[in-house]
Amino acid sequence: MTLDLAVPLPAAGPENKVPAVSLPPYDRAGLRVGIVHLGVGGFHRAHQALAIDELLRRGEAREWGICGVGLLPGDAPMRDALRAQDGLYTLVTKHADGGVDGRVVGSIVEYLFAPDDPEAVLERLAHPDTRIVSLTITEGGYNFDQVTGEFDTTAPAVVADARPGAVPTTVFGFVVEALARRRTRGLAPFTVMSCDNVQGNGEKARTVFSAFAALRDPDLGRWVHDAVAFPSSMVDRITPVTTDADRALVARRLGVEDRWPVVAEPFFQWVLEDDFPLGRPPLEHAGVQLVADVEPYELMKLRLLNASHQAIAYFGRLCGYRYAHEAVADPALARFVRDFMDREATPTLAPVPGVDLEEYKATLMERFGNPEVRDTLARLGAETSDRIPKFLLPLVRDQLRTGGEIARSAAVVASWARYAEGVDEQGEPIDVVDRLAARLVPLARSQRGDAAAFLRSPDLFGSLVDEPRFVAAYLDALGSLHRAGARATLEAFSRSS
Repeated sequence: MTLDLAVPLPAAGPENKVPAVSLPPYDRAGLRVGIVHLGVGGFHRAHQALAIDELLRRGEAREWGICGVGLLPGDAPMRDALRAQDGLYTLVTKHADGGVDGRVVGSIVEYLFAPDDPEAVLERLAHPDTRIVSLTITEGGYNFDQVTGEFDTTAPAVVADARPGAVPTTVFGFVVEALARRRTRGLAPFTVMSCDNVQGNGEKARTVFSAFAALRDPDLGRWVHDAVAFPSSMVDRITPVTTDADRALVARRLGVEDRWPVVAEPFFQWVLEDDFPLGRPPLEHAGVQLVADVEPYELMKLRLLNASHQAIAYFGRLCGYRYAHEAVADPALARFVRDFMDREATPTLAPVPGVDLEEYKATLMERFGNPEVRDTLARLGAETSDRIPKFLLPLVRDQLRTGGEIARSAAVVASWARYAEGVDEQGEPIDVVDRLAARLVPLARSQRGDAAAFLRSPDLFGSLVDEPRFVAAYLDALGSLHRAGARATLEAFSRSS
């Protein structure tokens, strides 16, 4: 039997169940929307939507169904896939030994595409049943200066959305207009829950949304800042881009025809600040850690996992690899990454309650090496201008302040600069996917004559170009990359360990 998610699910029961995949055992017809999620992609569907699905399977959280919202024109394919399948999709967990688990997730009960009907999105956000608005809008979606942390009030879309009576197009316009409507109607504000890899994502969300609100009305800005809850979170699950091969695997091995399944590794972690004035689902029953202070967990993940991903991406691609598991199978690259974790990242971390950092780092290396996930280096290396300033440079500044090691961190930045030249060591083109590519690629190509040119971007690096110890390490690594290549550069680090 093949299950087609474009037609209604069969009634739960052993006679109808597809053996290879777990179907929702709950009645979706009576679910109410309590969460509106902005930015439905692979990660949300492998993480937050999974947690709600798990609660629903336990007979809980029936008032916490999810309405997904796409804000960008590029979200149209997700709209089409989810609407065709009534919000259903297959979540595939890929184990390192080749095993595959599948479940059909039913927690997304509605999907709205903002370019089609902005008013429908605003009214769903303003609806009394909506108590949480969650976000996966990427690191770059928060529109703040990488160095100062201040909200960019000059961005054209922001300026347009702040005009009186504007039909919103940005996340700021939608969220703030919906909050303003609730305030006018005497409704308490919903909780805004960021699930993005931004340090202090709750406070950062408070900063940017209240700053936008203040552009419309200073009093509204103060109210958003003071009255709206913005809990911080740390989220972790490697979720590569879905491929046609994944769709074929779902059909062949799981017996499901799915327009857009999502694949993920087995690991799942979600640490969440427990600050929800209008209530929340019992997420602790789905493996979520509810804590008073997320920061230790957040720094651990950003500086060990996310920063290490940047090390793997550029050095790996320059060595000729295309996938993360191929890159970390290279002993020199694996040693470089683990030494970076041990000698440069770990010294900047405070103790993390309930976590053995040595065990965590060993688990990370195993996760990076999972050959079934097939996480591409292209994905890890995309939008670096939004990533390295958040994941890597804060620990560099901590190490400079305390006199700690920074050579490997500087080499990661140098590997980005070499990668941004747009040509690999074999003369093959590299597709540099970055919002600043038009500026960064020419800068990178100029560095063979002016070696520090790439560092002279204060919006990315601040004053690091004026730090002699960092600049010396950076120039040494970049020179080695140009002269000897990525592999020899990594091997030199191995010999010096």
